[in-house]
Amino acid sequence: METANAAETQNVAALLAALSKPGDLILLLGDLGAGKTAFTQGFGRALGVTQPITSPTFTLAQQYEGDAMRVHHLDVYRLEQLDEVTDLGLPELLDDNAVVLIEWGDAIVPMLPADYLEVRITFGEGDDDRALECTPVGPGWSARKAAIVRDLGGVGEC
Repeated sequence: METANAAETQNVAALLAALSKPGDLILLLGDLGAGKTAFTQGFGRALGVTQPITSPTFTLAQQYEGDAMRVHHLDVYRLEQLDEVTDLGLPELLDDNAVVLIEWGDAIVPMLPADYLEVRITFGEGDDDRALECTPVGPGWSARKAAIVRDLGGVGEC
């Protein structure tokens, strides 16, 4: 799916948020400035987060309280070793009646449970154009493949 601005990217995220459940893991992939944090902003707002959602690049993790569930937003760009993922307490975050979104999550796939939704955001032709691609991995998101197709136009294209 292609979007023409950050608001459209946030709207796509909101549609995916409506399909999310506590314990879900979403990996956000894309170059610097592609829109991973903008995606998280739309996702969080759809779950009732009212506080500003900012990039956790320097803090590594942010937590936001939503009406529907808690949102954990992690950025693993600055991690130098895979074993540093343990310090983030990911198993506890997933068991926290929450959904976890991880920017640069492809860098730590070996340390993650094999059940997540991968959202790849790439630059389009115009400055604000983006292409979003969704890939379910494991049973949780794969079971929702039909809903993704119905609500977002398809798997492979969010």
